[in-house]
Amino acid sequence: MKMKIISIVAFASLLLVGCSANQAMNEAENPTDIKTLVHDYTVGNKEAASASITSSELVVTDEKQAVTTYALPTDEFFVSIAPFVNQTHPCDIHSLTGCQGELVEEEFNVHIVDAKGNVILEETKKTEANGFIDLWLPRNDTFTVTITQDERETNAEITTFDGDNTCITTMQLG
Repeated sequence: MKMKIISIVAFASLLLVGCSANQAMNEAENPTDIKTLVHDYTVGNKEAASASITSSELVVTDEKQAVTTYALPTDEFFVSIAPFVNQTHPCDIHSLTGCQGELVEEEFNVHIVDAKGNVILEETKKTEANGFIDLWLPRNDTFTVTITQDERETNAEITTFDGDNTCITTMQLG
């Protein structure tokens, strides 16, 4: 009988160790995909009381006011741009769950050049339901952003250093 109990305890221990190792392996193989997480909060696939993104982290507050932070990539900087014609709002830190731009689900040509003159992005982008174009740019650089729609155009210089704004609401199409 004693041998049977030892065998059961040994089996249970192996099972627990196996489960723990498997869980750790799955977490290592599938770390939080921060870009997908950011996108999911932007488009409403995930809900939170609030979700905002600074130059270094995503900060999510749930309905119970518990705060979870996620580190952003060390080589990429998130910035969200709301081109506008008539209405905008002041903003420094982008709220994925609260900011609302004027031009919703509209297409724009986006051209971005870095400080050395290299074209970083040249493509058509569509604003989300919140009126913003979300971008991941290289960190620690200065960029010239040109956004056009039909005959209207706007230009701005933005930077991607620690502490820089992640919410750009000053690009008025003229």
